[in-house]
Amino acid sequence: MRCTSCFDTAREEDRIAKPSIERLRHTVRQICAQGRGRALPETIKRLNPILRGWMNYFSLTQSRRPIEELDAWVRRRLRCMVWWQWKKTKTREAKMRSHGLDAQRAWRSSVNGHGPWWNAGAKHMVAALPPKYFMRLGLVSQVATHQHVQRSI
Repeated sequence: MRCTSCFDTAREEDRIAKPSIERLRHTVRQICAQGRGRALPETIKRLNPILRGWMNYFSLTQSRRPIEELDAWVRRRLRCMVWWQWKKTKTREAKMRSHGLDAQRAWRSSVNGHGPWWNAGAKHMVAALPPKYFMRLGLVSQVATHQHVQRSI
């Protein structure tokens, strides 16, 4: 009989259950859907207590990958919301230029014909709205919270 704990990086009780992750994703979806008429800092302000509480509950987990994926997913969801708020192509181009993209790239990105979810994960939106941008707005990073809690244990 082989030892399964030698092959697994995290024990079964150290993992985050998929239904828990799906419940958090559902809550984030609801808040972001309500945030289309609301400023991004206000939406982040509503998200932070939920994200902070969820991460504190799962602070003892050893699994980093689901936390990293969830952190990236939340930022992509916020980028998607921003893409919806920038309704017209001229607005999208102007906003992406104001966030540091060159004129030609901003124009091509604003008229590419893809939907908000695709654009939220595309390189042009990640370059325009990087993780540091969300940190400056006050978004709680799941990864940073997890690392902080792990150091204090």
